[in-house]
Amino acid sequence: MINLDKTKIILASQSPRRCELMKQAGFEFEIIKSEVDEKITKSIPSDIVKELSLQKADDVFNKLMSHIDFSLMAFEDLSFLVIGADTIVTKNGKIMGKPKNFEEAFSMIKSIQDATHEVYTGVTLIKYDFNTKHKEIHSFFESTDVTLYPMTDLEISSYISTGDCYDKAGGYGIQGQFAVYVKGINGDYNNVVGLPIARLYHELNLMK
Repeated sequence: MINLDKTKIILASQSPRRCELMKQAGFEFEIIKSEVDEKITKSIPSDIVKELSLQKADDVFNKLMSHIDFSLMAFEDLSFLVIGADTIVTKNGKIMGKPKNFEEAFSMIKSIQDATHEVYTGVTLIKYDFNTKHKEIHSFFESTDVTLYPMTDLEISSYISTGDCYDKAGGYGIQGQFAVYVKGINGDYNNVVGLPIARLYHELNLMK
């Protein structure tokens, strides 16, 4: 497993939910937001989230590499690890990201209420060892099935009016007020929140 005492962790996301999960797991980290112009070239949900998480992690990795003075002895015996993540919701093959307006949010929630949908989160880990100059990339994904109770148009509209929907894939946050409409889940709850933190911890064991 990575020696966390000698590894600086960078989270390539400003998501408060991902930050909170990282803190709960005991990770010490800094945040550098990715500003990459995301491009989707894949068609399978699991491949899409891995691709997007890689783009985010690589963007931040390149920013770090361009600002590091490799002549400094302070980096000796150290590594840094960039974590990128992306989440999407899918229903009957339709991929849903974050809604841009009321109409998109309403359409998304309307399509997944009283049914089961899938939540995919892709995570990419990029580790750089200053001693060996070795760059290691590891990507994985997690999926969770979420079943919702039936929702009336008024309930959907009322939820959207809270503003909680706009920064979340599929237009809802399972950990907030929307929880009253969640009938059940099959899989990792934290994956739906935005980061499969337990899977992340164990995937670190696969890295050198």
